[in-house]
Amino acid sequence: MSARDFIHTSRPQRVVFGAGALQHLAREIDALDARRALVLCTPEQRGQAERVADMLGAHAAGVFDRAVMHVPIETAREARAVAQRLDADCAVAIGGGSTTGLGKAIALDSGLPIVAIPTTYAGSEMTPIYGLTEGGLKKTGKDPRVLPRTVIYDPELSRTLPVGLSVTSGINAMAHAAEGLYAQDSNPVMDLMAEEGIAALARALPGIRAQADDIDARSDALYGAWLCGSVLGGVGMALHHKLCHTLGGSFNLPHAEVHTVVLPHALAFNAAAAPQAMARIARALGVSTAPQGVQDLARANGAPVALRDIGMKQSDLELAADIAVQNPYWNPRPFGPAERDAIRALLQRAWAGAPPG
Repeated sequence: MSARDFIHTSRPQRVVFGAGALQHLAREIDALDARRALVLCTPEQRGQAERVADMLGAHAAGVFDRAVMHVPIETAREARAVAQRLDADCAVAIGGGSTTGLGKAIALDSGLPIVAIPTTYAGSEMTPIYGLTEGGLKKTGKDPRVLPRTVIYDPELSRTLPVGLSVTSGINAMAHAAEGLYAQDSNPVMDLMAEEGIAALARALPGIRAQADDIDARSDALYGAWLCGSVLGGVGMALHHKLCHTLGGSFNLPHAEVHTVVLPHALAFNAAAAPQAMARIARALGVSTAPQGVQDLARANGAPVALRDIGMKQSDLELAADIAVQNPYWNPRPFGPAERDAIRALLQRAWAGAPPG
């Protein structure tokens, strides 16, 4: 197969981007022929969700503020029941990946259209991918019903996002683009979006660290997140995402932070098998070596670079390696049971915060 042979699938989705774009929410709900919106959020973002509900007035069915990481199936069932009881015909998910994930869980069974209003750089709003955690294991899948119908990107809403979370959320977004560049089903459109997304975030994160409310840096970050999220929705992911799903779903590590720590090590594992992808990542970052460049970007902007610093016990690394090599994703370098020792070594370096090797 030559580099010019590819398949690219476009998905029907409306994106509204710009500072102050939240003001168009009622218009976007009308465009869906919806009348009663259940507003979803985390407990911490209850105030923001209530302001959105106030904007909608009689079109707000209520606020459900129980979104949490990794979407426990019990929470998903409760949210579906609340939406049904309140006669909601759409949901508005304001927040990060946890809230968007909850909206997807509702849509999966009910088919309710979702309007996503991202306040972080997670990117899941651009994908038909959902995840549910049950019995300590995170299960993911794809279904067109869960793709948010409309996404409103308003950089103003991210100005108060803490700098630390902004950086880890941004590197989480970079991970989508990085793996998209060596995906089995990559294509030239996704490659362009991936490199541009990484470059936009690499510009944005130091600017946000220097001045948290810099609207230009916030706009660059959200623009990069949109591009990286589009890559996540358009092509398959590989080793990095398998490791992060393992560590997050089975050991309850914080989502964006675990992506930030693991990405340099996953890239190093794949570097020899995906040299063109590494070259594009390095070029987007303005560095000579992609894995070290990602770790340096994280460290320079105050993000964690060691699993031990985000709650991972060294004693759990053996189990993590065992889980990670079960049902492996496609990856340019295989990582099934035969590679278990190499994955265990990767996790050890990530746990210690060692240079990617």
